[in-house]
Amino acid sequence: MSTPARKRLMRDFKRLQQDPPAGISGAPQDNNIMIWNAVIFGPDDTPWDGGTFKLTLQFTEDYPNKPPTVRFVSRMFHPNIYADGSICLDILQNQWSPIYDVAAILTSIQV
Repeated sequence: MSTPARKRLMRDFKRLQQDPPAGISGAPQDNNIMIWNAVIFGPDDTPWDGGTFKLTLQFTEDYPNKPPTVRFVSRMFHPNIYADGSICLDILQNQWSPIYDVAAILTSIQV
């Protein structure tokens, strides 16, 4: 079953494979395009330099009109990351726009 959300996620995945941003990788989990695993490498010259941080992204059929649920799986000490791994980031809440793709989401979290 190919819905608009699934088609968009396939496009996001192809773009992420062809032109991956530095320090970021992500892919759908097993055979489910709606759940992704991602890895962000800590940016140079920050307290997270050298770190490897795992995340999950959970999409709904409303994507890209609604943002995914993004959580850190790795323990993370950061003022914008809650104990359950959820992230306080404006583009994942009230500043969301359908122009954001998976690469843009992960890049925003990394910075």
